[in-house]
Amino acid sequence: MASMKEVLRIEHLSFSYPDGHKALQDVSLVIVEGETVGLIGPNGAGKSTLMLHLNGLLRSNGCVRVLDMHVDGKNLKAIRTKIGVVFQDPDDQLFMPTVFDDVAFGPINLGCDKAEVQQRVAQALAWVGMEGYEKRSPHHLSIGEKKRIAIATVLSMSPEVLVLDEPSSSLDPRGKWALIELVRGLPLTKIVASHDMELIRALCRRTVVMDEGRVVADDLTERILSNESLLRAHGLAPCK
Repeated sequence: MASMKEVLRIEHLSFSYPDGHKALQDVSLVIVEGETVGLIGPNGAGKSTLMLHLNGLLRSNGCVRVLDMHVDGKNLKAIRTKIGVVFQDPDDQLFMPTVFDDVAFGPINLGCDKAEVQQRVAQALAWVGMEGYEKRSPHHLSIGEKKRIAIATVLSMSPEVLVLDEPSSSLDPRGKWALIELVRGLPLTKIVASHDMELIRALCRRTVVMDEGRVVADDLTERILSNESLLRAHGLAPCK
């Protein structure tokens, strides 16, 4: 049984963009080690804004703690090695000429020596089933392959928490289920933001529903997804 070590604590977090739009309103949430938590809600619910607070890309009032470190200037470098965010579009994370260079970028910036960089790249590519792709250009890969490499760029940093934003977007059914199996097998705490209820059901025991910047429900995934009135009230399609 997984220990109950807290990996994430958010208390009374609110955030407004410069145009005055209130993206988060008094959000509180606790996630413990080993959980895979779904984050669902309509467009504009605040899911992406919340995720950007987890590694300090956005900061505001309220408390955000990752592995008992407050997300602030002095802790940002350490936090960003512990919580890995994989964006919806893998091209946002792949910018080097080869797969090896992309996956090695993080470890090199951590100051790892050449041998450790090699080891971390090999391990990360093995986790995502992309061994042998080191010399390939990321820009010539399929969308499914790019998503795997984007995950590898995060895994090479040895994070404890993996945050995935719309991981199944642009994937065909075969690619989606291959990605589900990949993510399911990673021994990390995971937060998965998605509109894909089938993916949420397959991966997440617990699901948090957001709407208009607020947490409106937080329960076992099966209870959330079987509550059609709740889903419809917050612009979500029931999962058949």
